[in-house]
Parts: sequence; structure tokens; C-alpha cells
Amino acid sequence: MSTDNSEKECEVNENTVNEIESAVELTVEEQLQEDLANEKDKFLRLFAEFENFKKRTTKERIDLFKTANQDVLQSMLPVLDDFDRAMVEISKSDDDILLKGVELIHEKLKNTLVSKGLEQVEVRAGDAFNADYAEAITQIPAPSKELKGKIVDVIEKGYKLGDKIIRFPKVVIGQ
Repeated sequence: MSTDNSEKECEVNENTVNEIESAVELTVEEQLQEDLANEKDKFLRLFAEFENFKKRTTKERIDLFKTANQDVLQSMLPVLDDFDRAMVEISKSDDDILLKGVELIHEKLKNTLVSKGLEQVEVRAGDAFNADYAEAITQIPAPSKELKGKIVDVIEKGYKLGDKIIRFPKVVIGQ
């Protein structure tokens, strides 16, 4: 009987050991599955963050290229204004050769600036005043009822680079 008991104890011990081993294997497998899921989640989050970073830096680079010439173009605007004033004064004289020469230089400068992305902000006398696109220098009594609250005169032209206004047109509005 003692052998039967010891055999039964051995069987019970083996069964217990097998159950414990199975439980440990399940626990280890569950832990590995959980670790794998955590690592996959970390990877996906990191990948998504990296994709967002790439998109953001690409957009910033494009914006930088669009406005890289902004400082240079802004410093050229007074020269363009001087040319406009010179054209008005020279056209009053009788010297057609001088007028033609200055017109050529003026057009070349304008074309060069336009090729770099500079555009004139279109505002004219009689247009409705919009503070988003023009800067009011002063208000004067409107010469007619139609010009009340509208642009009476454009003092200085405005320019934009792409969608961004780099110099607002300076205007006089009717009161």
C-alpha cells in the first residue's frame, strides 16, 4: 500500500507540477502578448508622431520658400514708389527719350519683382473700404454721397507676397 500511496502522491505531485507549469506558461504567454501589444501601440504612436512631424516641417519649408524674399522685396518697395513718382514727373516734360528710358527700367524692375511673387493689392478710389486690405490714413468729408465710407484716394500702393500682405495700401476715406 505504501507504494500505491507513493505512486498516487507522485501522480498528484506531477499533476500539480504540470498544472503549475501550464499556469506559468499561460501567465508568461499572457505577459508576452501584453508586452507585444504595448510595444505595437508605442510603435504606432511614434510612427504617427513622425508622420505629423514630416508634414509639419514640409509645410514650414514651403512657407519659408514662399516668403524667403519678403525682406528683400519690402526693401525694394520704396524704390518702386520712387520710380512711379518719377514716371509721373517725367511724363510732364517734353523729353520722350528720357521718358522711354525710365519706362523701360521701371517695367524691368516691376517684372523682376512680380517674377519673385510680388503682387499689387488692387484698391481704387470708389471701392468700399475694408480694413483687412487697406490702411486708412485719414478721413475727409466725402466729395459726393456715393463716396461716403468709401475710398476717396490711394496715397500709397499696397503689395502682397503670395497670400500675405507685406504692405497695406494707404488710403483716404470719405466721411
